[in-house]
Amino acid sequence: MRFFEFQRDARGETRRLLFAFALTVVLLVVAVNAALALAWGLTWGFWMPGDLTYPRHYFAVNTAVTLLFVLGGWWVETSRLAEGGGQRLAEQMGARLAQPSGDFDEQRFCNIVDEMAISSNLKRPQAMVLARDQGINAFATGWDEDDAVVAVTRGALDHLTREELQGLVAHELSHIGEGDTRLNMRLVGMVFGLEMLYRMGQHLFEPDTRDRRMAAALIGLAIMAAGWLGWLAGHALQAAVSRQREYLADARAVQWTRSRDGLGGVLRKVLTQRREGIEARSTGSLVQHMLLVANESGQVAHWLDSHPPISQRIRRIYGRDMGPLPLSREEAPATVAV
Repeated sequence: MRFFEFQRDARGETRRLLFAFALTVVLLVVAVNAALALAWGLTWGFWMPGDLTYPRHYFAVNTAVTLLFVLGGWWVETSRLAEGGGQRLAEQMGARLAQPSGDFDEQRFCNIVDEMAISSNLKRPQAMVLARDQGINAFATGWDEDDAVVAVTRGALDHLTREELQGLVAHELSHIGEGDTRLNMRLVGMVFGLEMLYRMGQHLFEPDTRDRRMAAALIGLAIMAAGWLGWLAGHALQAAVSRQREYLADARAVQWTRSRDGLGGVLRKVLTQRREGIEARSTGSLVQHMLLVANESGQVAHWLDSHPPISQRIRRIYGRDMGPLPLSREEAPATVAV
């Protein structure tokens, strides 16, 4: 695997996507002003025939209110996600602290977290376990290294070899070291801000207590249309950024472990579970980007998926297509990455 080349490509693509995200906000402001100008023109023509004029500072106020909702929503949602730290968010997702003294597999997991933290030159994150999830999965969360958590499912502890568990932990540590956990929380906040603009339009469009719609309903409809398009573009860009960060974390995991069969074996066993119909515990769309593999596929289009296809990730790691692996913990000779 050409992991340095893949890392460089993923970082470059992320920068381009973040620029596109900022451009989306600018275009949203333009779209809202255009929609409100059209709505005002139609309303003016109906109520006050004559030359069309706009109120003083009309577009400046529209721009300020739009940015207030988008940036204010971003701040509110990001603060909510960051409140209480990575451990609290992990607990909300169903994780508990690992118990190395009472379980051999959890002891092995804690030891690997210590080893990979040293290998990656990062502070040791808190080790946690999703004890009720039999699917093979993991996630990392936390605002920075001091707040970081790495959690794995019971299925990962039961089915992965030591080498595979190293690859899984290395992947999650890459997300922490590259700042992906913080970046993802900010992107979630921005998408929430875009959604708030749509909700404002929806509120203006709703009928009153007598089931009548006033003139503001036309303005609300215009804001809803612009807000929905902005939310859709923001969600698609968030998913695209997440996919690139997954490629980067995969390359980092191979670099740190010097083995394709570590993370590659994990992904191949995930394929086995999916073919056997083993259901992973649903975590909700909000935190899909935090997982090693998404457990909810896109319902609208694949460009809204938070993760690349597993087969494509395996192909990048090995340089060729590889089939699923049996769900056993028999140690196999490693394929050294070059």
